[in-house]
Amino acid sequence: MTNTTASILQVNGRNYHLPTAPVVVVCVDGCEPDYIAQAVAHGAMPWLKRVLAEGTVLTADCVIPSFTNPNNLSIVTGVPPSVHGICGNYLYDVASNTEVMMNDPKWLRAPTLLAALADAGKTVAVVTAKDKLRKLLGHGMKGICFSAEKADEATIAENGITGVVDLVGMPVPSVYSAELSEFVFAAGVKLMGNSKRPDVMYLSTTDYVQHKHAPGTPGADAFYRMMDGYLGLLDAMGCVIALTADHGMNAKTRMDAQPDVIYLQDVLDGWLGAGQARVILPITDPYVVHHGALGSFATVYLPTGTDAVALAQRIAALRGMETVLSRADAAERFELPADRIGDIVAVSERFSVIGTAAARHDLSALDAPLRSHGGVSEQRVPLILNRSTTGLDPQRRWRNFDAFDLALNQAI
Repeated sequence: MTNTTASILQVNGRNYHLPTAPVVVVCVDGCEPDYIAQAVAHGAMPWLKRVLAEGTVLTADCVIPSFTNPNNLSIVTGVPPSVHGICGNYLYDVASNTEVMMNDPKWLRAPTLLAALADAGKTVAVVTAKDKLRKLLGHGMKGICFSAEKADEATIAENGITGVVDLVGMPVPSVYSAELSEFVFAAGVKLMGNSKRPDVMYLSTTDYVQHKHAPGTPGADAFYRMMDGYLGLLDAMGCVIALTADHGMNAKTRMDAQPDVIYLQDVLDGWLGAGQARVILPITDPYVVHHGALGSFATVYLPTGTDAVALAQRIAALRGMETVLSRADAAERFELPADRIGDIVAVSERFSVIGTAAARHDLSALDAPLRSHGGVSEQRVPLILNRSTTGLDPQRRWRNFDAFDLALNQAI
């Protein structure tokens, strides 16, 4: 699925020009567009304010489910999950009858543009906040690939680099901190300032701040002020920068500020009998303190003989549910691999989330009203380029996985 000519690289059916200037693609985890609007309005992002006036500013759609793994892999492959296969952070593996994280590259069904660029002779670097993404993003790639979470463990053999903590000049931050994302940006600046600076760099942050702080709040503005400073430094180094997000973020609470949760496993146990159906929450990952594994997307596996159509209609009638689809309809509408989702896919409304059983969600660590993602309500994301462009189709449906197309093919 990869082909290279003298200056054109074809990956997963899309053509990309090889870079002539350093290219940095940034995935800001959980970046609802209003975060940027509010930070700019409050004077926290002077560099980006200039880019919004002089560069290319689009609003794009992320892939559904609007979670981290599916979208980061879409960005680096240029295609939706129906092609690359990563349809959540977590899935039910029917073959082994186990629920597993989708962190292993064995789940990936398409090559990444990053690996193809490295094979074409370009130097490539990847820095991600959490280690859960590292092996997927770096699969088959010759170059530098490490996480902020485990920066002190980086080796030449495993990550293409060592001495990361000394290079960056920051201690390894807590995984539950804004500093984890700052480490990503600081590392990017240090790598780009090196004598062997990369031709292409991919930076991916964590949404810890966005889960806790709404747009325009002091905590959010401080994060975007930090980010703006580092992006300005990369811009000053001559980098073409494309900025997008893996998903947006919304409050998921009732008016009393308590989480508005549809405990779907409890509901189905009541309807069908305990354990007859299996509810899978693809938001699940090792880092659930800030969201309690509650998101707006779930997939349901049903026992043989169940009337899936009738049950889907019944689920759709639940308060707070937005869309309930069959496997085939969900695969088509959301561009998902049909063999990796359940018999039914359920998506909740903007202010609601879906859980399994109430007894299985520990929300005691939530120290702020729940904010989360996963649904269509978190699909709109920024797509910004620090260069002007000409001839872009105003009717085109832009996607976050068009970021490399913008940076490599459209920048002037």
